[in-house]
Amino acid sequence: MEKRQVGRTGLMIDTLGLGGAPLGGNFVDLDNSQAVELIEAARQAGIGYFDTAPWYGFGRSERVMGDVLRGTDYILSDKVGRLLRPGAVENPMDFGMIDPLPFHVVYDYGYDGIMRAYEDSLQRLGLERIDILLAHDIGAFQHGAENERHFRDLAEGGYRAMDELRRAGNVKAIGLGVNENQVCEDALGVGDWDVFLLAGRYTLLEQTALDTLFPACKAAGTTIICGGPFNSGILVGRDTWNYAKAPAEVVEKARALGALADEFSIPLAAAALQFPLANQVVTSVIPGPRDKGELRQVLQWFETPIPSAFWSALIAKGLLHEAAPVPS
Repeated sequence: MEKRQVGRTGLMIDTLGLGGAPLGGNFVDLDNSQAVELIEAARQAGIGYFDTAPWYGFGRSERVMGDVLRGTDYILSDKVGRLLRPGAVENPMDFGMIDPLPFHVVYDYGYDGIMRAYEDSLQRLGLERIDILLAHDIGAFQHGAENERHFRDLAEGGYRAMDELRRAGNVKAIGLGVNENQVCEDALGVGDWDVFLLAGRYTLLEQTALDTLFPACKAAGTTIICGGPFNSGILVGRDTWNYAKAPAEVVEKARALGALADEFSIPLAAAALQFPLANQVVTSVIPGPRDKGELRQVLQWFETPIPSAFWSALIAKGLLHEAAPVPS
């Protein structure tokens, strides 16, 4: 599988990785044995880059990921900014969780909180290393008015902790794992970030990151990992977008994209999966298949030939940003 470099670090990761949210039961009823099968199937298919977070099942994703990856050759990204504390939440589905572990989240983006979160994750994983460490869900999308306080904590302490871990060689790269462009642009003013895992903002449906974020990242030497290439499911036929029911205008655009894909007899999902990698600032795309059957479908989409005329037609119909690079 093709690999690309993360920032200027020298760390190389697969252009197709495995997103670990479903492994924690996020919006999907998936038990431990099914999660193990999914990770093993990804490894057997040649995928060596995996992403997880404490948020996913309040530790479930990390535990199963660590159990399967232990003793193997892997590249792993994990996230900080949330600490897990004992005590189950009353209604897990309020958080999109099915059968999470009995913990609840406390946000902490300060120096001590980041260090504690990093150490806790290593314990849950049972692994000796995390390769890429990402500050998770910082930004107004997640925190609203509270984000000013959280971002200040990151800028004044959390970044220093992450940078120390990188300088000491404990992690190879640092960045953010977020759903919005603006907080990435803000973070570039705080320090030297290697990579942003950006979910949903550079997809076949939306290319807002092209306007100001990607040029700023290119100037800073910061690369992008594209999470959510299917925009929470709307580009694979589901009705969800940004983790909620898709609004009418999003449904309309997805239908227009699907109609054009039908004209060229290609799966819309294949085009969605391949599109981000045409931009050289993007190092990897990490969908989150919910079982090994969906993983097989992802692998097929990743290899599906897409005619160049399809991309030209997207631009001609105003369905794609005219400055967006397209696969050759």
